[in-house]
Amino acid sequence: MHVIDSHTEGEPTRIVVSRGPDLGSGPLNERLTRLREQADHFRRFAINEPRGWDAVVGGLLCEPTDESCAAGVIFFNNTGYLGMCGHGTIGLAVTLHHLGRIGPGTHKIETPVGIVRVKLIDAHTASVDNVPSYRFRKDVSLHVDGLGDLSGDIAWGGNWFFLIDDFCVPLERKNLSQLTDASQRIMAALKSQSITGKDGAEIDHVEFSGQAEQRDVDSVNFVMCPGGAYDRSPCGTGTSAKLACLAADGKLAENATWVQQSVCGGTFRASYRSAPPVDSEPAILPTIVGGAFICSDATLVGQPGDPFCHSVICGAR
Repeated sequence: MHVIDSHTEGEPTRIVVSRGPDLGSGPLNERLTRLREQADHFRRFAINEPRGWDAVVGGLLCEPTDESCAAGVIFFNNTGYLGMCGHGTIGLAVTLHHLGRIGPGTHKIETPVGIVRVKLIDAHTASVDNVPSYRFRKDVSLHVDGLGDLSGDIAWGGNWFFLIDDFCVPLERKNLSQLTDASQRIMAALKSQSITGKDGAEIDHVEFSGQAEQRDVDSVNFVMCPGGAYDRSPCGTGTSAKLACLAADGKLAENATWVQQSVCGGTFRASYRSAPPVDSEPAILPTIVGGAFICSDATLVGQPGDPFCHSVICGAR
C-alpha cells in the first residue's frame, strides 16, 4: 500500500495513494458505507499500530463522481470515519502537489459530506473552503462526573462539536493529561444524557477555547477527537464550528480574520462568508488557512502470517 505522510500544523495525515480496497463507483457517502461495512480491515491496517498511531488521520484517495473535482477522499482515524477533515484536506493538497497532480490555484475536493474547495497557495500552504457550518444549540447544560455542571454550544463544522469557552483547566501542554481526561468524561456524559447533534447524530468532538497570550492570536484551543487522541493542530472542522458560534453571537464580522492556535502552538487563519440558513439557524462558509509538510513517502507491507496485520496492539479499535 503506497502512502504519503504529512503533518498540518503538527497534526499527522496519511493519504493512501494506491492499493486501497475497490469500493466501486457512486457517491462517496455510499462508498464510505461499503468501506465501513465490507473493508474496515483496510482502515485498521493503514492507521493503527504497528504501522500507525492514535493521532494520525488517514485519507483514501478516490475517483470523484464530479469530474470537476481534482480528487475524492474518505477520511478515517483509529476508531472510524470522518465526514470531513480540515487539516487533512490541507495535507491532501500538499500531498497532491508532491505527487505532481495539482499546481498552485483553487481545486475542488469531493468528500462524503460534500464538495470542498482548497486553494494551494504554495508547496506548503493551502486554504480550505469548508462545508456550511452552523451552531445547532447554545448554552446546553451538562452534568459531568468529576467536573460538575458545565454548559457549551453544539455546532457543526463538518463534524459535530461540543464547545466550551474558558474551561477551568488552562490550555497548556503541561495539562494535556487533565484536558484529555476531562474531554473524555464530557463525551461520555453527552452520550449517557442523550445530547446529540441534528437528527440524533453523535457528538464525537469536544473543543475547549481560551484566551491567547500572544497578541496576534485570538484564541487557543484543545480539541479531543473520537478515538482518544487530541488534535495537534487547531482543528479545521473545530475552527469552523468555533467561527459558526462567534458569527451567531455577533462576535466576528464576515470576512474578518480569526487566528486560532492549538495547544501545541500551530495556528490557522480563519474567516467566513455568510451562507443560507441551516434548520433556521444562521450558517457560514468558513475558510481555513494552514501549513503542511511532507514527512514520508512509503510502502506499508502486510506479510502472510503476521498476527497483527489487521489488529491493534494498543490504543483504540
